[in-house]
Amino acid sequence: MASTPEVTIYTDGACIGNPGPGGYGVVLIHGSQKRELSGGNRLTTNNRMEILAAIKGLEALTHPCSVTLYSDSQYLVNAMEKRWAERWRKNGWMRTKTERAINPDLWQKLLDLCQGHNVKFRWVKGHAGHPMNERCDRLANGEARKTGQPPDTEYESTARRSR
Repeated sequence: MASTPEVTIYTDGACIGNPGPGGYGVVLIHGSQKRELSGGNRLTTNNRMEILAAIKGLEALTHPCSVTLYSDSQYLVNAMEKRWAERWRKNGWMRTKTERAINPDLWQKLLDLCQGHNVKFRWVKGHAGHPMNERCDRLANGEARKTGQPPDTEYESTARRSR
């Protein structure tokens, strides 16, 4: 039986203003292979970009892997490692009896993607000189500064409804 490939994924999200134009950056490493991914949305939030970066990194995997995913977002890492997101889903996307979970569309995708892999989420301090975190930050910020990015339709429709 073949062993499960070990992949390291570094992620970061960025937003110019919050909400504002946003971007994500991802670096995937498997052995000596390295792949970078990036993208963004014209109007979104920093937290959505942090979660989306993790989603995009996992979506890039073509078969089940053992993954260590590094992020400078304690929100993302804690929600996954402490199983907050699983609890929110189990409770109908409610954080408490009266407070809705934010970004359930992205949490659902991320939880579903994790089902196919053995994923450990690890926190890395941002802007502290870690080369892969710094690279993801540059990718994410570059995307956030691009014009003509597509809409984050879920966020924009939710933002319109809450006005």
